Amino acid sequence: MSKGQNGGVGLALGGGGARGLAHIPVLEALDELGVRPERIAGTSIGAIFGAAYASGMTGAEIRAHTLDVLGQPARVLRKLMELLPRGFREMFTRSALMPAQFDAGRVIDLFLPAGVKQDFCELEIPLSIVATDFYGWHEAELTTGPLRQAIAASIALPVIFRPVTMGGRVLIDGGIVNPLPVDKLAGSKLVIAVDVVGGPEKRAKRETPSATEAIFGASQILMQAIITEKLRHDKADILLRPAINQFRVLDFLKARAILEAAGPVKEELKIRLDQVLSAV
Repeated sequence: MSKGQNGGVGLALGGGGARGLAHIPVLEALDELGVRPERIAGTSIGAIFGAAYASGMTGAEIRAHTLDVLGQPARVLRKLMELLPRGFREMFTRSALMPAQFDAGRVIDLFLPAGVKQDFCELEIPLSIVATDFYGWHEAELTTGPLRQAIAASIALPVIFRPVTMGGRVLIDGGIVNPLPVDKLAGSKLVIAVDVVGGPEKRAKRETPSATEAIFGASQILMQAIITEKLRHDKADILLRPAINQFRVLDFLKARAILEAAGPVKEELKIRLDQVLSAV
């Protein structure tokens, strides 16, 4: 494909918390190949990077911003401290003294690149963002209106973030119902999907997982089951699974290590895209 050519490529960026930083090498590879997606669909952290890319930022710019923000742990913690409730009463919810949740919108405002647009209508590439309608028991596809509020809804992981209310609906993390939104790209000639959910891996020195490992591993297995079923019905011409399974959903302060581990996916995409296009 020539530089800037629209080749009918649809790009699905999945959810996976910090593992989603592995989306960045994929975006860089597309830039280096001169391949510009015609449509993007993103869930959770995939919605963040999808919005940045659809806003016109390059993969290299997104990497630079990510490392600037997450590469300084003290700075990250200081920003998060600014978002914590003040006073003991505000630190805990009324039920079972559960810790208060972060406001996803405020977190987005603090960490999102300035280059990300304010509204879907301003985007250079059409974007679909997936959230979960909590009381409706189904997914909510967001394609119009305030972009940053939609991103906040898509990343609103229970316990960590408070649900987001949009259009009379209470929305939470999109990965709960659609961790890899390939189904939002129907009609694209070629679909590239990036799965960063991962799954539990057996450790040599331990036969059974710890309680925490079991909880996170169970959620990964559930999301992988959803992805498997989705892919039965909605084709992904290129399915990428970066080698970032050793990282956990909240390992954002390991940004450099995640990007390094995900580095080979860039060359993998280039090779596989060349193979697909050569077969056409």
